[in-house]
Amino acid sequence: MICLLAGSTIAPLMAGAITLAWTHSVEKIVWEEDWRSVPAGLELVEARVRGSGAGMEPPPGATLVKGVWSWKPSLPPQVQVVMRRSGATADWRICIAGQCRPMEAYVSPEADPIVMKVCDKS
Repeated sequence: MICLLAGSTIAPLMAGAITLAWTHSVEKIVWEEDWRSVPAGLELVEARVRGSGAGMEPPPGATLVKGVWSWKPSLPPQVQVVMRRSGATADWRICIAGQCRPMEAYVSPEADPIVMKVCDKS
């Protein structure tokens, strides 16, 4: 199961796989990443971006289907993923089984940074 940690708050997402989505601050283009919990941590399964521009160029090997670039990042499982909130853009979105909610549905809108990791088994 995946959890969000914000200070002393622990928010279990009650899912072993999520899509993390956000809108790029300059290009105003949606970026999505599919994450799942595995024994070694969090595995980035696929990334997608609906266009390209300022720091958002799809890597070699990415495929374009119906205006969306997608690829399988070459990244080992991560112990944690740290996310920051600048206030200059809309909040991160967490999608579980096709239902998306802003991160503030799970942790305080003032919380920063937010750490995503596999929940402790205890």
